[in-house]
Amino acid sequence: MRSPVSKAPPGHPLSASAAKLRLLKRLRCTLRYEKKAWESGARLVAGVDEVGRGSLFGCVVAAAVILDPTYRVRGLRDSKLLPPERREALAQRIREHAVAWAVAAVDAARIDQINIYQASRAAMRDAVMGLAPKPDHLLIDALKIECELPQDAIIHGDALSASIAAASILAKVERDRMMCEWDAVFPQYGLASHKGYSTPKHLAALRELGPTPLHRQSFAPVWQNPVPQEAFAFMNEEEAEVLAAEDLAV
Repeated sequence: MRSPVSKAPPGHPLSASAAKLRLLKRLRCTLRYEKKAWESGARLVAGVDEVGRGSLFGCVVAAAVILDPTYRVRGLRDSKLLPPERREALAQRIREHAVAWAVAAVDAARIDQINIYQASRAAMRDAVMGLAPKPDHLLIDALKIECELPQDAIIHGDALSASIAAASILAKVERDRMMCEWDAVFPQYGLASHKGYSTPKHLAALRELGPTPLHRQSFAPVWQNPVPQEAFAFMNEEEAEVLAAEDLAV
């Protein structure tokens, strides 16, 4: 059964996010990039991706996966396009049949120190370093990391490359699990439902209660929260504005 395509009401253009979702649904997730790497002489090709870049709370999580070229995991696609139950089932199959997989995270404090872009790259590199056996070629969603291995940055890679999609699924499942655990610690923020993203419910909780120590203090919706927070003292106003603009533009 084909996924429904998002349509805007007559006379109303699609939002940027809806337009991107429509594009992602049309892309085909295949082994085309993996085959190209194999043909160039690579044997162990790892897909790498991260999740949680736009969240206001908690860590950014990355995963790296080396798929077994002799075993096809059917149904791989960008984790954002999959319902939670399907992601969980696919994650189990990926862990069981991959040549290697690894997950890594960079916490909110580190994100505030080095910005979300650099934190995402650091998490990806840590995930790659955690693979055993080690890969000899990397396929990465949209960017490159500090690593001497040959690597290809693929725009919309999690919707085009089976290996990157597998990494996206593992990272998403792991981060969602972590958010559900933190929901028990901070139940008033609704983390289990929105996973730390900027939903009306989350923003309302921030306005009423202020941020927790695990919120990303450099992100504008957290920084601009009206409840005074002593944790903000390490940054002056100008630094906060620069970091917030940089993080939200990524």
